[in-house]
Amino acid sequence: MAIRMVIELSNQQSAQTVVNALENYKTRLRANIERTRQRLGAFEKRYGKTTEYFSSKMTAEDLPGGDLEYVEWAGENKLLNGLERELDELEHAHYQLP
Repeated sequence: MAIRMVIELSNQQSAQTVVNALENYKTRLRANIERTRQRLGAFEKRYGKTTEYFSSKMTAEDLPGGDLEYVEWAGENKLLNGLERELDELEHAHYQLP
């Protein structure tokens, strides 16, 4: 189900400012996704397991770093999922300037 959102602005320049803000936000999301993937890659390299395997099969007791390592890895994975979902939502948003 599509939802239509209307924003009324005083002029074309204001509309372009909103569009630019959305594009800049998407750029920051992409950069954050890349940094998060790098951090996940460091965990994968350290433990020789993919993040997918980690999230489905491993527990804190499986990691030499214990709870802290587990929470950090799981947190990075959750962060990545949220960032990717948000970017996907914005990438599929359509806008039309007059």
